[in-house]
Amino acid sequence: MDITSDDELEREAEGFKEQGNAFYVKKDYAEAFNFYTKAIDLCPKNASYYGNRAATLMMLSRYREALEDSQQAVRLDDTFMKGHMREGKCHLLLGNAMAASRCFQKVQELEPENSQVQQELKSAESILEFERLAEISFEKRDFRMVVFCMDRALQSASACHRFKVLKAECLALLGRYPEAQSVASDILRMDSTNGDALYVRGLCLYYEDCIDKAVQFFVQALRMAPDHEKARLACRNAKALKAKKEEGNKAFKEGSYEEAYDLYSEALTIDPNNIKTNAKLYCNRATVGSKLNKLDQAIEDCTKAIKLDETYIKAYMRRAQCYMDTEQYEEAVRDYEKVYQTEKTKEHKSLLKNAQLELKKSKRKDYYKVLGVEKNATEDEIKKAYRKRALMHHPDRHSGASAEVQKEEEKKFKEVGEAFTVLSDPKKKSRYDSGHDLEDDDMNMENTEIYTMYRISATQYREMNFFFFFFFFFFGHIVQP
Repeated sequence: MDITSDDELEREAEGFKEQGNAFYVKKDYAEAFNFYTKAIDLCPKNASYYGNRAATLMMLSRYREALEDSQQAVRLDDTFMKGHMREGKCHLLLGNAMAASRCFQKVQELEPENSQVQQELKSAESILEFERLAEISFEKRDFRMVVFCMDRALQSASACHRFKVLKAECLALLGRYPEAQSVASDILRMDSTNGDALYVRGLCLYYEDCIDKAVQFFVQALRMAPDHEKARLACRNAKALKAKKEEGNKAFKEGSYEEAYDLYSEALTIDPNNIKTNAKLYCNRATVGSKLNKLDQAIEDCTKAIKLDETYIKAYMRRAQCYMDTEQYEEAVRDYEKVYQTEKTKEHKSLLKNAQLELKKSKRKDYYKVLGVEKNATEDEIKKAYRKRALMHHPDRHSGASAEVQKEEEKKFKEVGEAFTVLSDPKKKSRYDSGHDLEDDDMNMENTEIYTMYRISATQYREMNFFFFFFFFFFGHIVQP
């Protein structure tokens, strides 16, 4: 009676298998799976049923379940060639090339002439080679090569989360955050508890300067995988970077510029890979540097910020202002042009025009320098400076010098007169300060008038020289302590 019952169960199981085969041919893999499962429930020791269900699960991209069924099939029948082949393919798709190779070698033992297994072995060998190259490249920080290797490996191991995570991590390290997040999100849709994918999502947010959100992902990754060292280190760096940056901002707002400068410098040592945050830190330090009159250092910091992030408008603006403050007008114009091309605002247009004007003015004779006065000098200061410079360069004072020196001093004397003509006349001074060109003819005429008007005779020169000597001698002694 029992034997008849077993035969009936086997016939019923075979019926379910045939129905499963029919649905498999129609590519209705979900129904095929159901009927193969019914067959297995009736005859749980039939290797071919597990093999068929494994094939169906592979078509449904459920490779881990397919792997379990394949392994159960070969446990039941070690000579089941298709079982070993499917187990090898599952291992390969999941990125376990060593295990895949062992399975394919078993197939070779069972069927030495099997041509398909030769190709599968080559695929396994290729994956192992790409893994080796990726590991070396990662140590060398050649992240592009790692991405290349993982792309190649994923052609045969399309379901390997480990390869995808490594690719995503390197994309993040290359600053290709949308691509990295896309890869990580795909993994999390299939496995929401994947600690590696959670870590990469956090890494992308961290490198995009969304530090609070990044920390949340790192903490979640550590819940899923408490031993995840990369997530632990990234979480620590994120918290330290945020704290140090905030300390620097606080010191800056309180006017403690030296302290702020040191804090931003410390923050910059925490994580060289965090490009966006470090770009902001360099720009912040440049702002502090300009307050401390470290303008060359400020320019250098802005340049470093721009090198890290070429789209960082604030760094271009800060550097342009530093260039203006150091009278490097051509460089300032270049930076303001970049800013205006990116953001065509009224403010940026005004700043560009002002830099262009200062550049134009810088290429003219600087009358303030000729007289040795500041640009905000008063009328009296301009007159006094003129008299002093006119006396200094007066031709009669250099009558005993060589012809070359006389010529040079006469030229300077004329320049002094030219400068005084402009700066002593409110209208001309205003036009000069605003960058307008002064008419050459009028200028030449004025030069002649000034030179004639202020031409001092030898006697007057000696009298003035005596007066200045007495004045400085007398008052110089009065102010002595």
